[in-house]
Amino acid sequence: MKNKRALFAVPYVGWMALFVVAPIVMVVIYAFSTADGGFTLENFLDMGTYASVFTRSFWLALLATVICLLIGYPAAYMISKEGPRFQRIAMMLIMLPMWMNFLLRTYSWMSILENTGLLNRLFAAIGVFDLVNRVTGSNIAYFTMINTQGAVVLGMVYNYLPFMILPIYSVIEKMDNSLVEAARDLGAGPARVFRKVILPLSLPGVLSGVTMVFVPSVSTFAISRLLGGGTQMMLGDLIEQQFLGGAYNPHLGAAIALVMMVIVVACMVVMNHFGEGEEQAVML
Repeated sequence: MKNKRALFAVPYVGWMALFVVAPIVMVVIYAFSTADGGFTLENFLDMGTYASVFTRSFWLALLATVICLLIGYPAAYMISKEGPRFQRIAMMLIMLPMWMNFLLRTYSWMSILENTGLLNRLFAAIGVFDLVNRVTGSNIAYFTMINTQGAVVLGMVYNYLPFMILPIYSVIEKMDNSLVEAARDLGAGPARVFRKVILPLSLPGVLSGVTMVFVPSVSTFAISRLLGGGTQMMLGDLIEQQFLGGAYNPHLGAAIALVMMVIVVACMVVMNHFGEGEEQAVML
């Protein structure tokens, strides 16, 4: 029986070795080597010149993750308390944008946020610019929304918000309501019930959502390029530039990718450890 199970695992192990382990090994080799194949640590030392890109990437990814959490948690909680029919419709509406191509969704936001885009034309039509010009004495014809950090964060929130809502909803929807009722019977108010019962029990979903939003956000390059206009370079753009751009230096690109991978894994380990601690506290 065990031999049969091991046999069924062979395709999976082969797949993982070929498409997961092998690329990581190649990244490690490139990161610690020079163009002529010699060992070096200079690739990591050269990353100091891109400290601002690291800072911007993690700051914008963290900001997008926090916004997704602030929007996603209440949305998931409210949906989980509705009837089955409403829940099915809400889940369909949340997942509906994900059925479209990622780039098409991002290009749509470009059309909305451009200086002559839909939003600025709407503001002009309802007289917002006239009002602002009268109050401030300025002469603006549009709000600059595209090619800004705000546009990049908006793009990340829009594209990754479902990844925050779905795991939180899944955990809250399966929560044992008798625990909430018991806390209320013992005199706990709504705020205390949420803080002591609902939030700790839903923490696994929160941590899954945070991970699923933060990881793609910190490594994104399509959103930052399209909505940031190349002025808001992030780690994904920097790595792509080293492999495909005019600055071609795959060894430096591999070093940046390796460091980013280590930082992301470290963040995931810390969050998982925090989640385990909260679950143990609830059990006690």
